[in-house]
Amino acid sequence: MTTKDTPLPAHLDPKTYPRTQHDESKNIHLTLTYMPLDATIYLSQTSSPAAGANTLFLGTTRDTFEGRSVSQLSYTSYPPLTLKTLKEIAEAAVEKHQLLGVSIAHRLGVVPVGEASIAIAVSSGHRAAAWRAGEEILEACKERAEIWKREEFVDGGMEWRANADRDAEGRLRVAS
Repeated sequence: MTTKDTPLPAHLDPKTYPRTQHDESKNIHLTLTYMPLDATIYLSQTSSPAAGANTLFLGTTRDTFEGRSVSQLSYTSYPPLTLKTLKEIAEAAVEKHQLLGVSIAHRLGVVPVGEASIAIAVSSGHRAAAWRAGEEILEACKERAEIWKREEFVDGGMEWRANADRDAEGRLRVAS
């Protein structure tokens, strides 16, 4: 536990953010930040005159989960490992779908109801590849990225969850 005289570890200190990576050769942009996400930035990072499709996904904090009123979510990660994983995910998508650009941004810290915690922008020559790639990137981020969330409820309760705990429909994954 940190106190007034004990500094936060750098990976938990919002003053050491945003943490970004950019691979110019593949047009990959990665961001971990404590600030609200700006969809316009992520779309502009991936746009290209050669693109016939630009897609954007924003994952937002909803006000209920399994019948409980949610007050907010809070996210944490270990940035060096998280950025490495996000880079692997983005590179695989670029190769598989011949993407012209990928931007993955994840917000850390408190994310109030209605605000975005993740933004994924994808640019491609055609819409089919962009739609598929965007969803595949999101699912890979949920399954693999070292990001944990704490759901905080209006009734005062809270639960820590790994993103991989739930599938795309919100159902609990069963360990195999």
